[in-house]
Amino acid sequence: MEPEAGSEGQRQREMEPEAGSEGQRQREMEPEAGSEGQRQREMEPEAGSGCQAVLIGGCYEQILFGYRIKRPGQSWDPEADFTHHAHTASLTIVAVNDQCVATGSKDETIQLYNMKKKIDQGSLLHHDGTVTCLEFYGNTHLLSGAEDGLICVWNTKKWKCLKSIQAHKTWNLIDGKSAFIKNIKQNAHIVQWSPSGDNYIVVSNNQLDIYTLKTASINGTIMCKTRISSVKFIIDSIIAVAGDEEYVRLYDTNSKKCLSEFKAHDTRVKVMDFFQVAQNHVLATASSDGYIKLWRVDIKKVQNSPLLLSEVNTSARLTCLAVWLSDRASIAQEVEEQGTHCKDVATNKHCKEKKNKIKLTPLDGAEHTKKTESKILHKRKMSAETKKRKKNKQ
Repeated sequence: MEPEAGSEGQRQREMEPEAGSEGQRQREMEPEAGSEGQRQREMEPEAGSGCQAVLIGGCYEQILFGYRIKRPGQSWDPEADFTHHAHTASLTIVAVNDQCVATGSKDETIQLYNMKKKIDQGSLLHHDGTVTCLEFYGNTHLLSGAEDGLICVWNTKKWKCLKSIQAHKTWNLIDGKSAFIKNIKQNAHIVQWSPSGDNYIVVSNNQLDIYTLKTASINGTIMCKTRISSVKFIIDSIIAVAGDEEYVRLYDTNSKKCLSEFKAHDTRVKVMDFFQVAQNHVLATASSDGYIKLWRVDIKKVQNSPLLLSEVNTSARLTCLAVWLSDRASIAQEVEEQGTHCKDVATNKHCKEKKNKIKLTPLDGAEHTKKTESKILHKRKMSAETKKRKKNKQ
């Protein structure tokens, strides 16, 4: 998958917007003007009509790319925005807040990008396994999980690892005690909270259990024909479910009934994301067929199939997807302004911190791969030496 070319033979490895009119080159993403004060708060603080949206996808081919929508709500046509050889192995997960994009990979690293300044912020090398989970908490923290069994809590200002937690040992980040334990009968591969936080879902293979927080009991179960690959809440009472097939189904979380279904792609739906902008509830879907599609969901007429707004062919085997909004509200901003900070109770010796933000420069794939592989090999060497020293002491 090649980046957009400027002149013939030119290959860029930097995240730069496409040119508009001849000679016009923008180095930052500026929101288009929209009707002032138009904001919805139905599910979460919503972007206003003046924002821009960027569809960010990752693939098996190690590429991170973005497609920009300049005027969501007015025009939904995506334009090629950037491509970047992000990792040395396939991407597994991508997460966004209103400042950054974080990507995880089978190469055991987390890569960071500042979307507003269009710069590479460096790598986080704490994990010793495939990075499987990434989630931002507003603009203040990033949580990461990997196959090494660790959950890491990162401060997003200096990218310090504040806590490194052994999964299912400690969950309450304030006093270090277990906050809640719920035994489930099967291994779960998806856990997700409802927008209100009153319910959460647990997915095991093709079974989706809906739990009520107050009672900690199952409120209902949705059984699907195939293994569930992705789940997204539209609102508290409506959930979108995709599996190892080309269909997406919308369910009522109260009645557990299927409200509607539609054929989203020609092959299995790999991942979904959801966002609200300009009074539109938009579901983004990505498939193994290489397409990313946007669907408008009418929550008042959910029985009707969603309207296809736009689509783009990435020509890649997609593995992860997220939608970045230029004015996404931060749910933790108020806490940050009040001066509430987490204590630094963990060492940071495995964290690769770049104090000086480095601009992405034109870089051929071989050189980028060589540099990243060198970082990973050094990290693995240090980890092996540490384990050896511990073993000798025993």
